[in-house]
Amino acid sequence: MKRIRINPRTLLGSLAFGLGVTLSGAAEVVTAKPDHFTLKLEAETPFSAEETWARLIEPSEWWLSDHTYSGDAGNLWLDPQAGGLWREDWDDGSVWHGTILQAQPEQTLVLSAPFGPLQGLAVTSIWTISLSPSAAGGTQITFDHVTNGTSASNLDALAPAVDFVKSEALKSLARPLDE
Repeated sequence: MKRIRINPRTLLGSLAFGLGVTLSGAAEVVTAKPDHFTLKLEAETPFSAEETWARLIEPSEWWLSDHTYSGDAGNLWLDPQAGGLWREDWDDGSVWHGTILQAQPEQTLVLSAPFGPLQGLAVTSIWTISLSPSAAGGTQITFDHVTNGTSASNLDALAPAVDFVKSEALKSLARPLDE
């Protein structure tokens, strides 16, 4: 079977346009070196900050099942307080995805979160999710993701994949519920 390669940025742009979600600045790998990467992703949603926060702290409602260990986003839960966990639990196992470092409802959620393949690299990975009023009257959602390791981590090779997964998550979080 022949594999088809799709440019994730083209795909994301097309999907966002079709779903009515504005990915302003879209997804950007700001820096990527073997020992670190920095991502910045932004989207506008018609939801208020209160509604966006309520969705954000229920990852089972917006994180995509394709990017879980169990194959079911319904197994995700988050305890939105400092020291709280983002976990995935199912009959045959569980995964710690991150620890909450800071929770300011309707404003900021900061996690120490080396998701997926980053866990096995023993890297530090901080994901900051910021909510602010948008010009259109909804909420601007910003994902800032910084990962640091050693040069042996080859993080520059992983940055595009992490960027893609976080872009899909952001798009899902920002999308109106009826779509």
